[in-house]
Amino acid sequence: MEVYPLAAGGAAHALVSSNELALRDRCGNKRLCLSTTPDSLHPPSSCSPSTERDRPRAERRSLPGGVIRLGPKSPAGRPVCDWRRPSPALVLVYTDGLHGKWMFSEIRAVFSRHYLLQNTAMEVFMANRTSVMFNFPDQATVKKVVYCLPRVGVGTSYGLPQARRISLATPRQLFKSSNMTQRWQRREISNFEYLMFLNTIAGRTYNDLNQYPVFPWVLTNYDSEELDLTLPGNFRDLSKPVGALNPKRAAFYSERYESGEEDQTPPYHYDSHYSTAATTLHWLVRIEPFTTFFLGANDNKFDHPDRTFSAITRSWRNCQRDTSDVKELIPEFYYLPEMFVNSNGYHLGMREDGTMICDVDLPAWAKKPEDFVRINRMALESEFVSCQLHQWIDLIFGYKQRGPEAARALNVFHHLTYEGSVSLDGIADPLLREATEAQIQSFGQTPSQLLIEPHPPRSSAMHLCFLPQSPLMFKDQMQQDVIMVLKFPSNSPVTHVAANTLPHLTIPAVVTVTCSRLFAVNRWHNTVGLRGAPGYSLEQAHHLPIEMDSLVEKRSYISANSTGSNKRQITDLVDQSIQITTHCFVVTADNRYILVCGFWDKSFRVYSSETGKLTQIIFGHWDVVTCLARSESYIGGDCYIVSGSRDATLLLWYWSGRHHIIGDNPNHGDYPAPRAVLTGHDQEVVCVSVCAELGIVISGAKEGPCLVHTITGDLLRALEGPDNYQCPRLISVSSEGHCIIYYERGHFCNFSINGKLLAQMEVNDSTRAILLSSDGHNLVTGGDNGVVEVWQACDFRQLYMYPGCDAGIRAMDLSHDQRTLITGMASGSIVAFNIDFNRWHYEHQNRY
Repeated sequence: MEVYPLAAGGAAHALVSSNELALRDRCGNKRLCLSTTPDSLHPPSSCSPSTERDRPRAERRSLPGGVIRLGPKSPAGRPVCDWRRPSPALVLVYTDGLHGKWMFSEIRAVFSRHYLLQNTAMEVFMANRTSVMFNFPDQATVKKVVYCLPRVGVGTSYGLPQARRISLATPRQLFKSSNMTQRWQRREISNFEYLMFLNTIAGRTYNDLNQYPVFPWVLTNYDSEELDLTLPGNFRDLSKPVGALNPKRAAFYSERYESGEEDQTPPYHYDSHYSTAATTLHWLVRIEPFTTFFLGANDNKFDHPDRTFSAITRSWRNCQRDTSDVKELIPEFYYLPEMFVNSNGYHLGMREDGTMICDVDLPAWAKKPEDFVRINRMALESEFVSCQLHQWIDLIFGYKQRGPEAARALNVFHHLTYEGSVSLDGIADPLLREATEAQIQSFGQTPSQLLIEPHPPRSSAMHLCFLPQSPLMFKDQMQQDVIMVLKFPSNSPVTHVAANTLPHLTIPAVVTVTCSRLFAVNRWHNTVGLRGAPGYSLEQAHHLPIEMDSLVEKRSYISANSTGSNKRQITDLVDQSIQITTHCFVVTADNRYILVCGFWDKSFRVYSSETGKLTQIIFGHWDVVTCLARSESYIGGDCYIVSGSRDATLLLWYWSGRHHIIGDNPNHGDYPAPRAVLTGHDQEVVCVSVCAELGIVISGAKEGPCLVHTITGDLLRALEGPDNYQCPRLISVSSEGHCIIYYERGHFCNFSINGKLLAQMEVNDSTRAILLSSDGHNLVTGGDNGVVEVWQACDFRQLYMYPGCDAGIRAMDLSHDQRTLITGMASGSIVAFNIDFNRWHYEHQNRY
């Protein structure tokens, strides 16, 4: 069973088995995924309820119910919903579980969409990582349906209000109203995330192969043994479309345009498009369900071997020489190494030169698919691309997409690829309409135009070096490694640290919990990121970033049974056999509640961090709860909570940020039900990590392999380490789909989400805490020897070792801006370290 994540923000996700592929739509909209349906997740379909029988149902202001029977595949290879006819079994393999019933409470975003260049479709993103796209008879029906659905807008990630008018807004209106461009300019989001945002609001979707997200080629050197990403000559000129990069080919296209207007067809440079259904299937032919779609569209045969995607170098060369090839890339080139591997053993034929086609031949500088994806992603995020990317955006989404500027930029495609070029409803002849639809399908579809003026450039890294919260701040590393040491009155080891320091929180704080279950809400002052920034005053310089909780500070002067002391002490008895570790606690994203496990009555409990009072007791396990984990939280504070137990199971719960309880119904707060039961271990569960972005839970028992489940409870796979790696103790997973597991006796493994062991190492320290940087590139570890170490996650190359502390490290966390590392010590203190992951970035080392 294989699951392939889409990297970095999304929503369509499918769970399949055997030779099938599970996809997650990385639309850039990082919505929280919370599922109540036990159904397996499956690939989304482009749904087109086409009969008069269904039209009144939409007009009755409700979505169709019952079971959708999928009809024959569309020309794009995607199933189109037909409410009358059954579907071929091959299609049903990928749509089992897709039905006509969706819970309104599970809807997270609603987008207006085009289908066949007509403004008649709608895409709904669900909390359980799925999405579904509907095509309606007309735009008026779309509006009626949107006004029936919950008022969620297009999600919470783009700085837009959650209103129905936002769901109905044009792509250009969404672009102008969103804050994403400013965030990209300030380098708060990556180039990848920004391109996914532009694709999503411009109508590109994983639910329609004809409108698949489009990404640029960024490199030109696919021949060298080593690739130097500091040389400008290795990068493509992003100010030109693919067809104009080669001067001779550009002259050919220019001549074609000048001699155009035959048969009353407007002139164009290219008779093919940079993004079509055939192009997408060409790139993804080795992985399901795209293999099935490709065969279905080609009489159950693979393409001629000389046309099959067989080598990246050859594909780039063809894009420079072949006058019918102007393909750009798809997002998978930047996160999905499995697309280059013929893991299913398809017989793809033999080239004319006698070469059998199997896996994709990689550039000489990439020894394995993971290397290619990693280096290609590094190139996408490089300064050379960052400084040019706005010019490529002008070509694909902006003012050079159409009109005189497009003609001057050699960027005009066939008129049937553009939105608004034809009204299908105005074609009375059914044969002519069918022919026009077929042309639209085959010519490709240009994204909606987002802006009619030049796109602003990205600010340079040096320009932003003093701005807080910037992920690319290159600055002098003269600051001392240790910012401060804070010693609590209690000598009990600090076994849990949660740094929820976002400035919009009511109380930005570093919450600490000791082995004796004494907790502290230590206020956070964001002074580290502000040093040297405009408006920074000397007065601020005297402030330390962490201020000790006043109630804890006074504890040594207050008797143990006083009110002030009890406000910070969890007094309920835990099971005597439980070893108190960082896994026993979870702090909510707003710092207002602490979840604790290990109680004798097999419960875990919720306490107010303000009063110390018990607010909720949650039962569900058959034995003592041994570990807890929380997923990332978004606006509103909703998140997943996972509990692991000695009963060898895990339960997935939903934390309501609105009601501050486990469960989404305050009327049933006394008896919340888990969203899923995760089974497969045969011993006590000791560690767990949950990622809402990927929709997965990774857990480890006392002995045996770690298990990967979906958030709906389906077991995907076991992560099998080497023979002597049998006792997992710590797990950290990145949103890019890489999982770091620490085993007893100093063993580390890095797995891909599909179970491939990418790297392993052994250290002398008994590690107690690990965490990954926000981009997943760096690993931070700490343990009994009191030394914080920074590693490159992909190969465990050591990057830095901090000075040793006088006590062992028990827990650690990073501030929101990734600039301060806070460690909990065995001596009952916390230590704040200066950390800037960019100091180990290759561009920083070579340039600054």
